[in-house]
Amino acid sequence: MSTNGSHDHHSAAAHEAIEKADILIEALGWIRRFRDTTTVIKLGGSVLEHEDALRHLLVDIVFMSTLGMRIVVVHGGGKAISRAMDAAGIVPRFVQGRRYTDPATLEIVEKVLATELNEELATKIEDYGGRAPPLNFRTTPVLFGERIELKDETGQPLDLGAVGQVTRIDRVTIDNLMYSGQVPVIPSMALSADGEKLNVNADTAATAVAAALSAEKLVVLSDIPGVLRDIKDPSSLIHSLSASEARSLIADGTIASGMIPKIEGCLETLEQGVKKIHIIDGRLRHSLLLEIYTTSGVGTELVRDDSVSSAAASRQAAVSSGA
Repeated sequence: MSTNGSHDHHSAAAHEAIEKADILIEALGWIRRFRDTTTVIKLGGSVLEHEDALRHLLVDIVFMSTLGMRIVVVHGGGKAISRAMDAAGIVPRFVQGRRYTDPATLEIVEKVLATELNEELATKIEDYGGRAPPLNFRTTPVLFGERIELKDETGQPLDLGAVGQVTRIDRVTIDNLMYSGQVPVIPSMALSADGEKLNVNADTAATAVAAALSAEKLVVLSDIPGVLRDIKDPSSLIHSLSASEARSLIADGTIASGMIPKIEGCLETLEQGVKKIHIIDGRLRHSLLLEIYTTSGVGTELVRDDSVSSAAASRQAAVSSGA
């Protein structure tokens, strides 16, 4: 009698174990496909504020790196910067969605973003078993750029202060670190030719890095689930968008305000050769692994117009090879 009971118990446990094995097999096709490819991960928004979500993301990054993916992390830190400015009594000013950066603001951005947050992220990745060099002004800066020039409606130049765009990255340093299995952690600040430190929008910094490294993927982790047809309805998530579809959603106002520079940056990156961009909600537990290693994914993927059919086909091929 008792032997039957224990036998049933074993079969339930065995069933659970087999289910786990099936999940690993589903992942196999994707693991094989993305081994030795480069993925740039942009961390921003309240993901950085959410300790639990951040822990899961960084563990996912260590997992992916262990499976042979080459990972680079580029991060912003808007919320932490705003808090530090608040504490210093500086009122933030935004010009066309970009933070106006005077010398006092720049000092805070460098301290909070390029030093504290950058080194803390690298340390956490190491705590979870990865190897992650922080690449900041105190160690090895790898982003170089110039002041950005925007114009207002009348075509007059807008003054943004020390706000920059990336014009060059030190690819050799980043490649060498990735090839040795490390995860470079890069803050969204750049150095100008005359040594001025510049505050760079984290989305545009990540897209510049992805383009310069000819990355297979750019994953934008944020506190939004992806591109929504209706901003108030999370179930209106668009799972896959071609570049021309994204442009028409900007034109008709579906993609609006803060999402516009994010998506435009993504579209430029696709034009520069990055194959696919994923926009996912980093607060969803293990969203990174779900997006990369499962068939359905959890966010919005943006693909070049010429690769829409091939993207669907490659998802199908990876599924078959994993089956």
